[in-house]
Amino acid sequence: MTKEPIEVLNDLADQVADEFKAYRRPDEFKDVSLIIENSDEEHPTLIVHVDREDAESLADRIEEFLRASGARTEREHHSDMDVRVLATVD
Repeated sequence: MTKEPIEVLNDLADQVADEFKAYRRPDEFKDVSLIIENSDEEHPTLIVHVDREDAESLADRIEEFLRASGARTEREHHSDMDVRVLATVD
């Protein structure tokens, strides 16, 4: 049985949260936030928001992790401290 894209992204979000847990400490501002945008149910998107100094280098690592997991990625660069990695799956 094939998983729906939203299920795959939920699993992927859990993996990202675990892999980069050092940047997601409870009770503190999170350098890495995870959001699944599901307004288009056929093509949901995992958004990994990196909000910290030198966001590009951490975004590079996250993007590499997502691609190694089979996701297609794009990047939105809002500033040196605000980078978003968008991931989609089939």
